[in-house]
Amino acid sequence: MSKAEILVIDDEAHIRKLLEIALESNGYKVWQAASGRDGVILAANHPPDLVILDLGLPDKSGHEVLKELRTWYAKPVIILSVQNLEEDIINALDHGATDYLTKPFRPGELMARIRSLLRRDSEPSNGAQRKFGNIHIDFIARLVKKNDEQVKLTSTEYQLLILFAKNEGNVLTHHYILKEIWGPSYLEETQYLRVFVGQLRKKIEEDPHNPQHIITESGVGYRFV
Repeated sequence: MSKAEILVIDDEAHIRKLLEIALESNGYKVWQAASGRDGVILAANHPPDLVILDLGLPDKSGHEVLKELRTWYAKPVIILSVQNLEEDIINALDHGATDYLTKPFRPGELMARIRSLLRRDSEPSNGAQRKFGNIHIDFIARLVKKNDEQVKLTSTEYQLLILFAKNEGNVLTHHYILKEIWGPSYLEETQYLRVFVGQLRKKIEEDPHNPQHIITESGVGYRFV
């Protein structure tokens, strides 16, 4: 089986070296770029399986690079940046980032997220049914089961669960979820969203107070795992 290829776009040489060591020791082939322009060119010439992107690049912002990549590149992009303001995180996620980690970071956590994203990206999709632990979703029958027992969901709860399931592993921002489920006039109704997420957790989680599927990303949104 060929090695997964990962492109690192970061202007800090010591970060690129650290990532190179960590990634290669985990069996990945690594491409490196120190600027946004070089990163986009490398990605175009050698499309990687995953991109690790810094936001603070010398020639253009990582946000610009992300937008440029997302015009054609559909595979996972992890933002790895010292910029940790909620608006930076939300902006990146809203423009197509798959995940986000701030510097300083724990290499073990980064490797775990990479493995999860690559595994999900390589799995053959089943358009009719999906299983997540003890949760089984039949998209055609619009049927949800937990431990083989049917779960009765309202129309909105079902739409919310489907949105999460189809974006498994991705961090979805509050604004993105509100726009997709309720429309653009509800973008500021985060409390409204919390209520529905709470109701959905009560129905599909073993312990709603310690959720294993719908994970809160504080100040940003939710991740379905």
